[in-house]
Amino acid sequence: MEPMFAGAFFIGLLSTLHCLGMCGGIVGALTFSLPADIRTRRSRLLAYVSAYNLGRITSYTIAGAIGGGLGSTLLNLLASGHGRTVLQYVAAAMMVAIGLYLAGWFPRFAMLERAGLPLWKRLEPLGRRLLPVRSPLQAFLFGLVWGWLPCGLVYSALIWTTTSGSALHGAAFMLLFGAGTLPSVMTAGVMTGWLSRLARTPYIRPAVGVVIIGLALAGLWLSVGHGFSALPHLFGVALET
Repeated sequence: MEPMFAGAFFIGLLSTLHCLGMCGGIVGALTFSLPADIRTRRSRLLAYVSAYNLGRITSYTIAGAIGGGLGSTLLNLLASGHGRTVLQYVAAAMMVAIGLYLAGWFPRFAMLERAGLPLWKRLEPLGRRLLPVRSPLQAFLFGLVWGWLPCGLVYSALIWTTTSGSALHGAAFMLLFGAGTLPSVMTAGVMTGWLSRLARTPYIRPAVGVVIIGLALAGLWLSVGHGFSALPHLFGVALET
């Protein structure tokens, strides 16, 4: 399970270029909409930005618990004794897909965002009612809504939580994923220019994708017993000795 948790954090951390275009823009707009006396006092501004992100990550954690719980139910329904191994292979495949997506080699993966549009249409009006934000509590509540914003990367991470084995593990997975996104989102207003230049560097996105794919394969190698010898058994094929 440890490789999966490490992968969750690093996917969040390495998603900087993706977060720059979505969450970074949101937190930047919210920051600039605050009264000048808040924006000019670093300690007060930090309290608001922290509240936004605490709400966002809380929603991620709740969604992770739901995903992990559903996956655990599916695992219990699987008749095969290799059900957990099947889910580990699915998890690795999902992580490889995330790596391809971040590298820019699998753009259709973003179509996952369409799955969340019906829910977002119900939640988005609640977020608008909280604007303009005038207190840290409002910022936290807005962050709770913001956490359900359709995002291909978040949704792919949520699909991965179904392989975690329990609601608790799913919640921990998304908590670590959210923690990994904090550096890029918290510093969006300060480092946007530098991050934009970084995003335009030709080799950065492929490098990030390759790292994620490498983590997926390493995690699978460690999880299923240092190799792929279990594959034939998963499909009911007896190995001849």
